[in-house]
Amino acid sequence: MTLSGDQLQQIARNTAAALEGVSNGRPFTPHLDVWKIRNKVFLIITEDDPDQQIITVKADPHHGDALCRDYASVTPGRYLNKQNWISVGYGRGITTRFIDNLVQDSYDLASGQPWKQGS
Repeated sequence: MTLSGDQLQQIARNTAAALEGVSNGRPFTPHLDVWKIRNKVFLIITEDDPDQQIITVKADPHHGDALCRDYASVTPGRYLNKQNWISVGYGRGITTRFIDNLVQDSYDLASGQPWKQGS
């Protein structure tokens, strides 16, 4: 089942909240919900525009490039380094499992854990 923008953002929040040692807040602007591990950002949820309901996560550069090629709603990261971050909006193939895996992988990268695709 393909997710709506609201659904994908809520799944990302739920996944992040279940991870150990995370904090969240709005240090940049009221429209960006920022999630961190050890003071390193691993998830940003953009809430300022209903037409741009996206999440932004860290990604291994090769994996991020592949996702941008394979999914129309995955783009180089908004706001951040385009090589190490991707943004994901609603669209074909964006599922609960897909979002769970992206958030977990981003958390692992930010926390210094070895990267593993689809953990």
